[in-house]
Amino acid sequence: MDKLTVERAVIGLFFSGVKLSDGHGGLCFTPIKEIPEAVCCPTSARAMPLPGKLAGRSVKAYLADIFKDSIMKKTLGIATLNALSASCWDRMPDKAYQLELGLDAFEMVDIDPSQKTVVVGALVPVIRRLMAANADFHILELDKATLKPDEMPHFAEASRAAEFVPDADLLVITGTTLINDTLPGLLALAKPEARIVVTGPTVSMLPDAFFQRGVTSLGGILVTRPDELLDIISEGGSGYHFFGKSAEMMVINRDKA
Repeated sequence: MDKLTVERAVIGLFFSGVKLSDGHGGLCFTPIKEIPEAVCCPTSARAMPLPGKLAGRSVKAYLADIFKDSIMKKTLGIATLNALSASCWDRMPDKAYQLELGLDAFEMVDIDPSQKTVVVGALVPVIRRLMAANADFHILELDKATLKPDEMPHFAEASRAAEFVPDADLLVITGTTLINDTLPGLLALAKPEARIVVTGPTVSMLPDAFFQRGVTSLGGILVTRPDELLDIISEGGSGYHFFGKSAEMMVINRDKA
């Protein structure tokens, strides 16, 4: 880590990403809605981190940015952490957990209609599956405009988490909660026996800290061709444009088979 730097950094419309000097890449969701001040040049200048000076910074500097007030610095810091995690996995002969590539975390969620489920965030794939199964579930979401009319009966204000999360048998959480610092509180509310899935490009990292806090599986993205991927996201690309080409979905399960 003392020698590693960020060779390239990109802030895209949907994703932000980095490539390390050892060739590994990492992604993070770009939290556009968290930057209300980015509406004109003077204020957006304060929101964006070091334009023109991102390449060549040490990875340690990026990791320190995770704990800064700037949401965009935090975003690139998390992308760097994800890239470092990919570098670690290449160096680990054995893992204390099960890491599988090419699997969609949403499809791996085992839905039992008789159990209570809470979905944190407008996670469309799992919401569609829950509705098809006629399951008992609630959607905690900050912006209800992201939900469709037929999903609204399941909507609950995010501020009501303490009302629903403790009773959930299955908890599916967007990785964006790691960016806005709400994830620790949600995990603390969950009952010990709950199945907890945290998913999204933001949580494509070493899972130990999550597992220690009750998470049973993570769904993330492993970058396989960093330069290709950064080119795509710099042009407004999303997962549809890079899955199976420059990145792979991955699922990390707590209990190793």
